[in-house]
Amino acid sequence: MTTAQIKKIIEQNKNDIAFVIGNGINRYPNNPNAISWDDLLIELWDKVSFQTLTRRPNGISLTEFYDILELENTQAINLQKEVSNVMDSWIPLDHHFQIVDQIRYLNAPILTTNFEETFAKTFQYELLRTDHDGFTDFYPWTTYHGFDQMELPTDGFGIWYINGMIHYHRSIRLGLSHYMGSVERARNFLHKGNEERLFSGKNVSNWKGHKTWLHIVFNKSLFVFGLGLEENETFLRWLLIERIKYFKRFPSRKHKGWYINKRSNNGTDSGKKFFLERVGFEVIDVDDYTDIYQAIWE
Repeated sequence: MTTAQIKKIIEQNKNDIAFVIGNGINRYPNNPNAISWDDLLIELWDKVSFQTLTRRPNGISLTEFYDILELENTQAINLQKEVSNVMDSWIPLDHHFQIVDQIRYLNAPILTTNFEETFAKTFQYELLRTDHDGFTDFYPWTTYHGFDQMELPTDGFGIWYINGMIHYHRSIRLGLSHYMGSVERARNFLHKGNEERLFSGKNVSNWKGHKTWLHIVFNKSLFVFGLGLEENETFLRWLLIERIKYFKRFPSRKHKGWYINKRSNNGTDSGKKFFLERVGFEVIDVDDYTDIYQAIWE
């Protein structure tokens, strides 16, 4: 698909769209200051273990490796705080400014799986909340960076953090145990702990999660880019499954989804494409990362 066609998708859905952005935006174009999750975990490993590792071994996921890190951490180093410190100095590049400016113009939410504040540093942001009741820095899901105080996360532009934010280092989700905690919290919002009545929690106007970024996932069309969405993205993949189950139960509430991917010689990974299409996303291949991080936004 051409970038002109992708721009048209955004334009035609501008009143019902949110952008889900991953770490790919920080690594483009070969940014020496940004690191992969693999590199970050090896850096943490060097801090806590006497055993030398140059790469994550085959057969263990990123999230599982982090939990092993915690077991190896006999020095009681706060690994979430270490991650926060590493990322605190990250700064936006030109394409960050361009992308955030365009999304601000659309007055659409940004959901990011990243922890750092690179997006927020593109403008004079404020730390805001849709709800102060019951706030916990483990799950600051009502907290966002933006300009305006909003009643609901779907009301306009704001930057929301799916896997935690460095401002609250205890919120950073890195391990499988962390992800399972997020799943359990979200599941109780959606279903009220009632397995026999799916979406008994969500099927009310003021459901328990309506002030959190979860409200965006279920009430906006999602435009995803810069996100590998590999098998280790347990929490987000589970949410997309719940999202399509919700739409099947309530077809009139269905929203769209697009996943932007750089075309490779082998094409999009067949398993990932199979998953995404089954949870309601159109997989769109482009020729180059420049198309994703520059051309779409010009």
